[in-house]
Amino acid sequence: MGIVKISQSFKTQVTPDRMFKALIIDSHNLCPKLMFSSIKSIEYVQGEGDVGSIKQMNFTEASPFKYVKHRIDALDKEHYMVKFTVIEGDALMDKLEWIAYEVKFEPYGYGGCVCKITSEYKTKENVEIKEEDIELGKDRAIGMYEVVEAYLLAHPRAYT
Repeated sequence: MGIVKISQSFKTQVTPDRMFKALIIDSHNLCPKLMFSSIKSIEYVQGEGDVGSIKQMNFTEASPFKYVKHRIDALDKEHYMVKFTVIEGDALMDKLEWIAYEVKFEPYGYGGCVCKITSEYKTKENVEIKEEDIELGKDRAIGMYEVVEAYLLAHPRAYT
């Protein structure tokens, strides 16, 4: 049993406030529309988006996963930061107790931002997680962010 910690970041041409609003605050509405081939729906099963709320993301048949539930642990709208923990779902692969994420959007250049993501994977006792399992999750998360970035660039008035 242990914790594997991964950090990654990427730059975008979209402001931190727009990325935060689209990806964090309104993801339950926007992401299923943009990623309809992989995300069936996102809904709150507890709360309405504040700290302690639980969201369930349901995937389509094209995805290797059926669903995940995550709990919002911290939300700082002023500094564009969220912490959440995946607490249930097949993305835990019967190998993980939880996955915790911290996501920050920081200003960069003229009108862009840097998205910084820190992930912690808590393995079950006597379980080792393979790097390729972690890479798959990282690639999916970045892909989601890139789709939202493209949408925001194509729609400059969205989430202003």
